[in-house]
Amino acid sequence: MEKITPVDIQHKSFKKALQGYERADVDKFLDEIIETLEDEAQQRAALEAEIADLKERVSHFKAIEESLQNTLVLAQRTADEVKASAHKEADLIREQARLANEREIAGYSDTISDVRREQQRAVEATEKAKSELRSLLMTHLALLERAEGPASNGGSVQPAAPPENSTPVEPPVKHDDTKRITVY
Repeated sequence: MEKITPVDIQHKSFKKALQGYERADVDKFLDEIIETLEDEAQQRAALEAEIADLKERVSHFKAIEESLQNTLVLAQRTADEVKASAHKEADLIREQARLANEREIAGYSDTISDVRREQQRAVEATEKAKSELRSLLMTHLALLERAEGPASNGGSVQPAAPPENSTPVEPPVKHDDTKRITVY
């Protein structure tokens, strides 16, 4: 069935009959119908325009939503990349620190080895000095005993000549706990 428009109603004509309706009442009612249909047509056109506008806005918001989703995905990827980069950088810094510590420890180990060698040389030098001093003292003791021999027989005491390769020796020094030096 076709829709009736206000124009259809305006141009509609009815056959005349003897006992028909009051022509003025029918015309008045038709005018009211026309006016109502025109108002509804205007409202409908306004609503359709509003619907079109809303559809356009929805489309715009969907485009914004899609753009925001893409931005969020990109931001998430960027955040993941930054996080991965930070982890790599932290691992690199830890590795560099570990290597620096190993170098420093190796340096300390070398220093400790050098100090131990120096200590060993000092111990050896001390032992050598003790041995030389002991030897020197033994030589002097032997010389003193030889010199005492003739003195006890009534002879004169002549100081013995030091051996050719010996170095002049200072008198022995005795240390006590009070830090005084006594010379014999």
